[in-house]
Amino acid sequence: MPRSALPVTQIADLLGVSEAALRALIAERRDSHGDPTLAALTVVEAARRLGIGRTKMYEYVSSGAIRSVKIGSLRRIPEEAVGEFLAWRDQVTDFDTAA
Repeated sequence: MPRSALPVTQIADLLGVSEAALRALIAERRDSHGDPTLAALTVVEAARRLGIGRTKMYEYVSSGAIRSVKIGSLRRIPEEAVGEFLAWRDQVTDFDTAA
């Protein structure tokens, strides 16, 4: 497992879902969505991995909350930046969510 990767249990906690539900979602989507060998993801692919909407992901990219790069005219998110973003979110208080 790469050093920056988070265990499924921790990711489930960060997303506020049960580990069983997250594992079921991973198994369901493993064969049907995207190429797991990609080094850089589109904004939509990264949003799907986090389980958030495309618009919210664009907000995070625009604000610099999640690392991204320009390749020509394309915006890509390095695969490891998704894990870094989750780890960072775990350390900050999210004032956007209801108590």
